[in-house]
Amino acid sequence: MNGRSIEFRAPSSDFNVCTIILPGSRLAQKMAENGCHLNPEEVPTPQHPPSTEPNTAEGSSSDHSGLSPSQREVLERCLHALTHAKNDSHILAALLLITRLCPAGQLDTGTLHRIFEAVGFNLPARLLVTAFRGDDSSGLPPEELISLGTALLAALSTDTSMVAHPQLLSTVPLILSILENGPNWTDKQTKTLEAQSGSGSQTKGAADSQTTSSTSTLDEALACDCYQVLNAVCALPQGPEQLLTRGAVLALCRAVLKKQTLSHEKGLPLLGHLLSSSIRPRAWAKHSSDLLLLLRNVSQNFSRVSHQDRLEMCSQITPFLPPPGVESESQVLKEIVGDLWASLRPLIQGKLSQEHLGLVLVVSACLLDLYGWESTGPPKFCCLLVNRACVEVRMGLEEPPGTEISPQLQHILTACYRIMEAAMEQACSQGAVSNPAQIQTAITGLSLQQSRQVLGALEEAFSAEMYYLKQVEQTSCDDPFLFATFRSLCAWLAEETSCLKEEVIDLLPFLIGYAKSHFKGEGKGKGLADWMSKMSISNSSQDGTWSREAALRYLLPSLCHLSAEDGPRRVLLSLDTPALLVDFLSKGCASLRGQSGKTVTRDPSLETVCSALLNFAITEPERVRNDPCFVALESMLSEALPVLLHKPRLLVLAANCCTLGLMIARLKSTSTDPVELGQRRFFSSVLSFLLSAVQSGQASKPAWISALWEENWEEAGELWRLSLQALGGCVQAQPWITTLIRDEGWLQNIFTLLGSSARLPDQPSQDALEEVLCAIAKQCPVCRKDISELVKSVSCGSLEGLPQLSRILVE
Repeated sequence: MNGRSIEFRAPSSDFNVCTIILPGSRLAQKMAENGCHLNPEEVPTPQHPPSTEPNTAEGSSSDHSGLSPSQREVLERCLHALTHAKNDSHILAALLLITRLCPAGQLDTGTLHRIFEAVGFNLPARLLVTAFRGDDSSGLPPEELISLGTALLAALSTDTSMVAHPQLLSTVPLILSILENGPNWTDKQTKTLEAQSGSGSQTKGAADSQTTSSTSTLDEALACDCYQVLNAVCALPQGPEQLLTRGAVLALCRAVLKKQTLSHEKGLPLLGHLLSSSIRPRAWAKHSSDLLLLLRNVSQNFSRVSHQDRLEMCSQITPFLPPPGVESESQVLKEIVGDLWASLRPLIQGKLSQEHLGLVLVVSACLLDLYGWESTGPPKFCCLLVNRACVEVRMGLEEPPGTEISPQLQHILTACYRIMEAAMEQACSQGAVSNPAQIQTAITGLSLQQSRQVLGALEEAFSAEMYYLKQVEQTSCDDPFLFATFRSLCAWLAEETSCLKEEVIDLLPFLIGYAKSHFKGEGKGKGLADWMSKMSISNSSQDGTWSREAALRYLLPSLCHLSAEDGPRRVLLSLDTPALLVDFLSKGCASLRGQSGKTVTRDPSLETVCSALLNFAITEPERVRNDPCFVALESMLSEALPVLLHKPRLLVLAANCCTLGLMIARLKSTSTDPVELGQRRFFSSVLSFLLSAVQSGQASKPAWISALWEENWEEAGELWRLSLQALGGCVQAQPWITTLIRDEGWLQNIFTLLGSSARLPDQPSQDALEEVLCAIAKQCPVCRKDISELVKSVSCGSLEGLPQLSRILVE
């Protein structure tokens, strides 16, 4: 890029190059007009046969397709002259002869490659640099240097093997500057144009107007060459990344906003492609303000055109929307989204073909991802949108077995799934779906009747999803659309398992088998990550990256509900579901061991899987006693809980593990065998963990919930009470625990925290604590004596809040 200035002298007027190897090109024409000649007879004959030419590319031969023997001979001389050119004039002269002699369609790939290699990137790069520096030594105006340089780069970029060359990539910022700024690509150029417009004796009139129009816009052929280069770079495997790092997103944004030449026809589609690739989040992070301006521009254009034109433009909207969560507090974005909904509403309310309705539904799903139902429109419209999405799902999925769903329809149905999920989310935020009478509105403002209609439409659509899943084979588990359908149904089952219960139970073998095949790595999983990143419906941060356990994560909430019901639980046990859940929990806990401090992140899926396993532990005692997976679970929990105690951010998970471990331990039979070290460590951690929930109150007031637990008490409080009850059961089943309780000084600590009131802040917690104290007092006479003494010394003899314990102590 820092090479010498251009040495040749070429035309000084109207010189513009579209391409190098085209019959009748302006390059050939203008060079001939201005005396840049090199006759074929003057071309030196190669000193070696053409087939042994050093720069001959593989595939090149003397038998050039469509050329006569005399043409082939002259062509070889031209190629030799091009390869051995001493200066830029000779290079251009040789190119001139080739363009006159051989149209591009008559040259084979090997010959084209030899031409490109001979010209190289040095010449076009120097042309651009010379123009940008304003160097006058070339004798050509900057715009002609730019035109010639971009034409050469455009021609070179047609060869895929050359597009990734560092020297071509180094010209990208210059090309972007040309497209962004038009004719005024450098400060010096701007000053020159300003000086030209202000000098001379011309008066304001036709001549001045003509001069302004000729310099105010970029030549279309030049712009076309620039976009050819950028599109070629973008097509590389790392093309979007290369363009982002060289400022393409910002430059193209500004080119569109300035209405530069071809910016709408070529710049906007290129930007859309870039923003639909993996660079989307980083592009928005770096250039959010410019991208919002661009989105406003696109939205305004969308609102100004006719309804028919809007339908054609729908696919142009989605690439320019930000990822969910980005700019979510931006008032500008909220206004834009509101404007887009205003433009979409007439379309959704009108009569549309299936193709056009699909495009509208895709845009609607993307807008819902940004702000939900907040600015969608009146309740009646929201109801219509959900209904139309549900109808599309039924029409698309309720086809005879073996019917293939086209990729385009899959894309539309995936958007419909998101609309259905958004409706479910809103409905569940208002009340329990299983009881519509409790739902004041599924979408704010809907009447109870309308809400029931929405839920009825959703039920029919999810029934269609189950019908479709029954038809597919497990061997197709890597199909991205199958995953999308599975995910959508899991969203419904996470909230609603009472409707369609028999159909759900019948589908459980498929659902468990599908989740297990991914978790165990039986499916390749290839293509799912690419599909997720390319879909217009963005995933949440938690599933933004494909992992083997993703399918099981989506299924877990429904398993938590289904494992609590007798019928579904029997099917789950027959499918060995507990073993799958134990594997998932073990893997998750193992990944947490390496996290500490601020790097610790809460994973709700681990808490959910504990809840499902807890259902089995409570309702299936014989299975728990005899299934090896629960032995492995108990061992894993004895290792995990001591680690979790030192990770405050994971308190809810620790409470789940504590409760689950105690519920399993209470089912053990009394044994005279020595206590295992792991068991002792687990129960020591349990005592410490349960104690950490309470802190002493003031004077005679009840004890408080500690600050560590208070933030999560709504979730962890019930688990704490359940753990106390389970600990009472463990004391009865394993008497050695009372010895540990005395060794740990747990009773002393409990009564000290309770203080003179001997009370906790709420009655359920008080009852749970009393239950475990009663179990300890009944099981261990020494402990009963300790409690009596503690009551006298710490609680001032008062057991008003512990009536059952009081009766045991006086027995």
